[in-house]
Amino acid sequence: MSDAAAAPTGPTSTAAPLPNTTHARWVGFRTIIRREFERIIRIWGQTIVPSAVTATLYFVIFGALIGRRIGPMGGVDYMQFIAPGLIMMAVITNSYANVVSSFFGAKFSKHVEELLVSPLPNWVIVLGYVGGGVVRGLLVGVVVTVISLLFAKLAIHHLLLIAGAGLLTAIVFSLGGFLNAMFAKNFEQVNWIPSFVLTPLTYFGGVFFSIALLPAWAQKLSYANPILYMVNAFRYGFLGTSDVNVATAFGLMTAFAAAMFVIAVLLMNRGVGMRE
Repeated sequence: MSDAAAAPTGPTSTAAPLPNTTHARWVGFRTIIRREFERIIRIWGQTIVPSAVTATLYFVIFGALIGRRIGPMGGVDYMQFIAPGLIMMAVITNSYANVVSSFFGAKFSKHVEELLVSPLPNWVIVLGYVGGGVVRGLLVGVVVTVISLLFAKLAIHHLLLIAGAGLLTAIVFSLGGFLNAMFAKNFEQVNWIPSFVLTPLTYFGGVFFSIALLPAWAQKLSYANPILYMVNAFRYGFLGTSDVNVATAFGLMTAFAAAMFVIAVLLMNRGVGMRE
């Protein structure tokens, strides 16, 4: 009997095709971004309008009225000086607020559990929410920029530095909002950090003044404020002037973004704030 005749004639088994995990992760990431964008547009009266109104008031009160008495700041007109700071302030507050409110809302309503039991890895979930914060931060930043052009003449000194500083700042504070939402157990804890930490750091971060006006001890203290580096890196892109070393500023922003992302993913892997 030949070998061919002796061979078994059972049914041929075929392995099931492996799922395309990269595509699934991309779809999940894109879905979170899309949901966040639709949320931003749906409640535009809460997400976009307040920052536009606030920026307009700052320009009218601090720029047009008080600015005339202050005179030039950093070698430029005071209105030009505060414009990049106000844009960056809008990016900071909106990036943070979007993620902290959205992710805490998902925890509060329990629909974050749908994400946790999905095949999406935690780093994709973090990236999705951070991406939504970046979208809102930059979108509101563009709106405030348009408003700034009504009050001040903004020249572009380094376009790539403007884009890079804005993007990195939005990422850092989106991650900050995510971490806040993870640890928050109620709405009071969601509002505590923006009110008592973020706002003071922003106002003392060189938005309205150059730290060259401060006494020596206050200048040294200001260098411990990370927002000072973000605002000045962004301002340098417009005016070509900065109170800090721009390379150092970008290095710090990149380091903060990387470290906070790793921390957020590790905490998600441990289930911190998810099991209460």
